[in-house]
Amino acid sequence: MPEVPSSQTDTPAGVQGDGAPDGAPAPDGGVMPFLDHLEELRWTLIKAGAGVLIAISLCALFSGWIVDRILIGPTRPGFFMYDVLALEPESLELLNRTITGQFFADIGTIIVVGLIAGSPVVVFYLWRFIEPALYPNEKKGMRFSAVFATFFFLLGAAFGYLILTPLALQFFAQYTLSEQIVNQFDIMTYFSMVTFWTMGTGVLFELPVIVYFLAKVGILTPEAMRMYRKYALIAVLGVAAFLTPPDPISQIIVAVPLLGLYELSIYVAKWVARRRAQALGTADE
Repeated sequence: MPEVPSSQTDTPAGVQGDGAPDGAPAPDGGVMPFLDHLEELRWTLIKAGAGVLIAISLCALFSGWIVDRILIGPTRPGFFMYDVLALEPESLELLNRTITGQFFADIGTIIVVGLIAGSPVVVFYLWRFIEPALYPNEKKGMRFSAVFATFFFLLGAAFGYLILTPLALQFFAQYTLSEQIVNQFDIMTYFSMVTFWTMGTGVLFELPVIVYFLAKVGILTPEAMRMYRKYALIAVLGVAAFLTPPDPISQIIVAVPLLGLYELSIYVAKWVARRRAQALGTADE
């Protein structure tokens, strides 16, 4: 019986000739074992977390300026966005009603600003983790989504802080049931609301990126998004009403960018669908 060449000897299913199970490509051109995946993920999270900690530490060095200009800035009539929005602002008075209120507001502000500043680092290391498992044509699209995920989150956070926060604060500051009732805001409640408005809109502005991923795997199509446009309008108005004071002007100011993001998402889904069709046509050939 003739000898079988060593290069053709059987190996267990799912195992390469070097004994590594199926998985992502290893640096030597083989396949990375599952435990190596976990180790790589662990180091990715450590590096991303270290980047966020560095951003938070840098923010801590400038905590006085951050608290005075960023956290408390919208409470002052001289806040520059009031001139941009053509508002007639009133000064807001902040009170501390708990022993730890000012401490946690200070620490919380530093952490939130550090998270926003460090978000590009997190996206970068997550991209570095998944990049080796992608085909060359997929890497380009994922690189697009990684960059724009950061861009849209920062854009949404800026919108929430610079536009939504001043509108909401001045509405509630000037809304009174009686002249005998004075509006005074607790520092922790104020901090929580500003954080909610800023981070919430940052997440909402990720809509085009989410649509990109759903369209890429075939779950969402531009035709379906056009069909449900009227329901999206109702949903956007509901979200705007939830995030803003109960006045129509503020709701419209918030709803218009969200509707614009939805229309942009339709074009994103259309572009992805066209690319998928081209890829399938090339494969059929």
